[in-house]
Amino acid sequence: MRLLLAFAAGGLFGAGLFISGMTDTTKVQGWLDVFGNWDPTLAFVMGGAIIPMFIAWRLVPNRQPLVGGTFPSAPRPELDHRLITGSVLFGMGWGLAGLCPGPAIASITYNGWGGVLFMVAMLAGMLAAPKTGTVLDRLAAKA
Repeated sequence: MRLLLAFAAGGLFGAGLFISGMTDTTKVQGWLDVFGNWDPTLAFVMGGAIIPMFIAWRLVPNRQPLVGGTFPSAPRPELDHRLITGSVLFGMGWGLAGLCPGPAIASITYNGWGGVLFMVAMLAGMLAAPKTGTVLDRLAAKA
């Protein structure tokens, strides 16, 4: 049952990304082109994700998921070097490629070699992140 629900949720998420235009790299780059041909429509997509998640964090304390496990704890509200570095790298990748992890996975089936190359680069970054974080921690401790 749990796998079936995960499959349905993933399919719904992927369909939402496709319908909203988040898998269209030119649309995403148009959202980021504030001083050019700006396309504000992705603000509605982001609001459609941020608002329900804000509400969900308020409803989650002392509740259990329907299919077992536990809900993750709320993220820490602190700004540290890891968050800032990760945000900058994520934003650079999103701006240059027009994809982030969810849309990249959703678009890999029809985005050709560009999608495959992005996925390889994204996975390499994910594998390098823990070691890079350790190096950043050491540098921050020295400062």
